Amino acid sequence: MDDDFRDFAAAHTRSLLGLAHALTADPHDAWDLTQETLARLGERWGRTRFDAPAAYARTVMVRLNIDRIRRLRRELPLLGTPPEAAPVEVVGELDGWLVEALGTVSPRQRTALALRYVEDLDVRGIAERMGCSEGTVKSQLSRGTERLREHAREHGPLRVTTRED
Repeated sequence: MDDDFRDFAAAHTRSLLGLAHALTADPHDAWDLTQETLARLGERWGRTRFDAPAAYARTVMVRLNIDRIRRLRRELPLLGTPPEAAPVEVVGELDGWLVEALGTVSPRQRTALALRYVEDLDVRGIAERMGCSEGTVKSQLSRGTERLREHAREHGPLRVTTRED
């Protein structure tokens, strides 16, 4: 393995894992997605010159996740009842309630939200990574943000409770 790639992987695995967790809302899928992203990048590392390898890795991750979502949509109906969700674990620097909330939005909304708020991309950058129009991104962000707000009102960390004395 190339020392440059080893250094890159060591330096960026944590941030890639945080993005993957935001994209998948599942710690196991996040690890799988991160490993697959690094494997794909590692295959091309010596043969391709990357101007921005971290940005390229994130683009690869988003596209792998889109493929994963498409595959699940085809396979899940064949499996019958979906398995019970695993308890939410915090991976990286995302709060547990946020990861849980991201699990309530559609995969496309979750991808747009993760790219906007975890990666801090603008609408154009999100559209490029997702391979869709800017209008679609705006729609996904709007709907996803509203779903997150609803979830936060009920389950968020700053939920206000009143106590009667």
